Amino acid sequence: MKLSWSSIVLLGLASQATASSWFGKAAYNKWHETELERWLSDNNIPYPTPADRKDLENLIKQNWQSKVASPYADWDTAQLNAYLQSKGKQVQESAQGSKESLVTQVKGLWYETEEQADAAWSNVKDWIFDSWSDSQLKSFCDKHGITTPPPRKRDTIIAAIRANYESAAKKCGETAAYPGNWLYETWTESDLKEFLDSHGIPAPQPTTRDKLIAAVRRHSRLASLKLQDTIASASASADSAKESLSDAVFEAWSDSKIKEWADKNGLKVPQGSKRNELLAFARKHRAALYGDTVSASAASAFGAATSSAGNQYAKATDNAQLLAQDAFNTAIGTWSTSRLKAYLDARGVPVPQSGKKDELIAAVRLHSHKAASGWTAWTFDTWTTENLKRWLTSQGVKVSKKSEASRQELLKQAQDTYSTVSKAGGTRYASATAYLAQATAAAKDTTFDTWSDSDVKAYLDTYGVPVYQGSTSNEMRAKARNLSNYFRYGTTTPSGTLFAKMKFTAQWVLKQLRIGADSTRQEAAYQGEKAADYAKEQATKAKNRAGEAAQRAGDRVKEEL
Repeated sequence: MKLSWSSIVLLGLASQATASSWFGKAAYNKWHETELERWLSDNNIPYPTPADRKDLENLIKQNWQSKVASPYADWDTAQLNAYLQSKGKQVQESAQGSKESLVTQVKGLWYETEEQADAAWSNVKDWIFDSWSDSQLKSFCDKHGITTPPPRKRDTIIAAIRANYESAAKKCGETAAYPGNWLYETWTESDLKEFLDSHGIPAPQPTTRDKLIAAVRRHSRLASLKLQDTIASASASADSAKESLSDAVFEAWSDSKIKEWADKNGLKVPQGSKRNELLAFARKHRAALYGDTVSASAASAFGAATSSAGNQYAKATDNAQLLAQDAFNTAIGTWSTSRLKAYLDARGVPVPQSGKKDELIAAVRLHSHKAASGWTAWTFDTWTTENLKRWLTSQGVKVSKKSEASRQELLKQAQDTYSTVSKAGGTRYASATAYLAQATAAAKDTTFDTWSDSDVKAYLDTYGVPVYQGSTSNEMRAKARNLSNYFRYGTTTPSGTLFAKMKFTAQWVLKQLRIGADSTRQEAAYQGEKAADYAKEQATKAKNRAGEAAQRAGDRVKEEL
């Protein structure tokens, strides 16, 4: 079979695995070279230096699918299961362990298509500010001289920023497609850390300001998608609740009331409509209910519920932050003096000279949102015995081969060696930190799972936390992991905190509206019962009056006779 030239061209185009359409360009094809390098660096993808533009684009092309279009492909089964459950999907037991099956299910429920992801990265200003706080938006405007008309509402501020985004970048001499650190100039390290915490993203360890910004930038799209999804869910819940409320209102109204409402809203009711037909007609035009004076009480009920929900959301946000801070304060209140000093030391914060515990706790509280920075002797804090031995060996330190050599002894040896190397500087220090960069990836939270009970107890002892008799291995490890997170991140990473609060809002609105609907139904039943009682009462009175009138008439006849 012969192929025409046009067929060959189409086949060639179809074979290209790009993130764009056949005749379009991928978002990154329009980026500056520094932006290409920044994206690769943010996603921990090594690239040659110097490198020409084509090489950089090819590297991004190879990783675009897994990093942008379908980031869930790199998730583990626990993360995939969690996502499916958040979407209300029950995962069958037979499929829980099959990553391929889970990835397929997540793909069908993912926030956006590959084309939408590419379009989003072609216009970052359209979404990147959505997850910023009001104060961060205002600070950005002040920094870049962007004026917004009073009152400075969130929507108008974001609109003003989007309108002036490119000009702000140009004034700074920066690029705007995949923005650099200039975008977060007004953010403190605490702001960056808090953003990562609130979106369930662990802060990079060890960290610097540049690494924190890179983490925020890398996860900003996913944070925006989650936010949009949660808002849509809340809106759908509110709409459902509104329908429920309107149904209750219509059912409580009399036929004449429905006709009066329809007349006021310019709706022509078919003549001869029965009760069921009137209700169906009213539901069909339910949108008019919320802008109508006749139903002002119903509309105000919904407005009051949503307004209260807004207040409750703000309250929930504040409460969540207060609870997180309170939990942190409670935890550090039990720490030993040495561990409090270590927390400050790991962040380069001067330790109070008096060394009093109250002053140490106050200093730690002050830096509760500050992540540990750079390589320090405390980098080894949660390393396994094997990792400690390997690092010491790499530094030419003789390690005791005795099996009884405790982890605490190895930790002390590693910390002392690091202190010596860091003071000496030079090539030995460069070699030590290079090895640390490779080894840190192997020393994650899961290292506690391989520790012996005695090692876990010794670790807890450094915090001054007692282990009570009867405590199980899992309980001790969970406690150790929690303390480790506090020490490294300031607060334990609250996965999905922001979205949990927003879901709370939607659920609260729905609950209030259902209460309103139930109340309306109850009121309708009560009014109906009152009407029936009134009718009976009036009928009895009428009957009595009729009897009395008949009696008087009979008496008058007798008198006349």
